[in-house]
Amino acid sequence: MPAERPSAEEIARRGKDLYERAVKVHVERQHQGKFLVIDLESGDYEVDADDIEADSRLRQRQPNSLFYLMRIRHPGAFRVGWSGGLGY
Repeated sequence: MPAERPSAEEIARRGKDLYERAVKVHVERQHQGKFLVIDLESGDYEVDADDIEADSRLRQRQPNSLFYLMRIRHPGAFRVGWSGGLGY
């Protein structure tokens, strides 16, 4: 029987904790605004300006893992909403 998948809240908590404890010091200064994907089991990670590229590279190394995606030094990975053509 497969293991129960953690909730979205648990994934976010674990991902943020791993970032603060082990990854932040290595990426924050030189990669601000880029996407970071963290393997929640191993702590392995990838950084890229393109979220799909970062995810794809990490999946090649860790194909069966659970990942957390974030944007470095941003409150959220993506913006949601309509700009109204104002160039936002």
